[in-house]
Amino acid sequence: MPDTSAGCRAILSALKSYYDAFLFVRKSVTLWTGRCFALLTNTLIMKRYLLIPALLFLFLVPLRGQELRCNISVSAERIQGANRNLFYTMQSDLYEFMNNRRWTEHAYTMEERIECSIFIRIDEQISADEFKGSIQVQLKRPVFNSSYETTLLNIKDNDFQAKYVEFQPLEFNETSNRDNLTNIMAFYAYVILGFDYDSFSREGGTPYFEKAQAIVNNSQNAREKGWKAFESERNRYWLMENLMNRSYSGMRDCFYNYHRRGLDIMADKPEEGRAAIAESLRSVQQVFRRRPSTYILQVFFDAKSDELVNVFSKSFPDERNRVMAILNEVDPSNGSKYQKIQESESF
Repeated sequence: MPDTSAGCRAILSALKSYYDAFLFVRKSVTLWTGRCFALLTNTLIMKRYLLIPALLFLFLVPLRGQELRCNISVSAERIQGANRNLFYTMQSDLYEFMNNRRWTEHAYTMEERIECSIFIRIDEQISADEFKGSIQVQLKRPVFNSSYETTLLNIKDNDFQAKYVEFQPLEFNETSNRDNLTNIMAFYAYVILGFDYDSFSREGGTPYFEKAQAIVNNSQNAREKGWKAFESERNRYWLMENLMNRSYSGMRDCFYNYHRRGLDIMADKPEEGRAAIAESLRSVQQVFRRRPSTYILQVFFDAKSDELVNVFSKSFPDERNRVMAILNEVDPSNGSKYQKIQESESF
């Protein structure tokens, strides 16, 4: 007789996943549509006879969510006498903008959505509806066959300036520069997608980097900072220039080899995976020797320096020495951190 236990476990697991998804959607809808809809939803949940058909429907019709599961946080603690409700509404609107919009043509299940977070710190209120501050973007992805999540991106952008009018719909147009707030958010949505796709396939993120590049191009006449080459060597313009410049393509080669040929096999073949990561760093070294001040180098090590210490602290002495030589050359600012690799016990 066929073994039905696996099938039963799969069905139960699927029901749990869909129920979790149902709760997630309910929570999000409650947040955005106000107390009236929340009251209606709670009333439906209380009627248990409606819950079972709802779960069966979710089981029979696979959920297709948007691409991102992006946690948004907006802080205005530095603004004295600030209207806290305004920033709470901004946070809610940005959450909806990032998570409920379709950014690709691909179908994602709830479990496949890309985990990321955006923290906006408001430092100055220029007028009743215009604000300045910073935005920090973090992106992680799971490592194959393990519970570990690796950081792909940890970037802080100090050129955040935007207008926000409470209860006014957020509008984004890919072909124009109408709203700097949605331009910034859409830019980082595409950057997040690009880095995520690059980690799974060689230069797989190119279509999304091209969309981010288009936003940069459309923003060249913007009065706000962050979009132009002459304003800084470390801003949104130079991030895209570095990612799309073939002279620095070694960084994207490294990104793919580091994750797919390195981290993703370490659960089963730790020595082989570690060797692939060590080899990927040679591409970083080549980019450094071509132009040491390249912004993408800082972006890479802001995300990976701690992880590199953890990976190579368990390395063989000769491999450790080779990696230390590269890291001390290309990322001297983290030299004291990398010293922990040398101080760890050898095999």
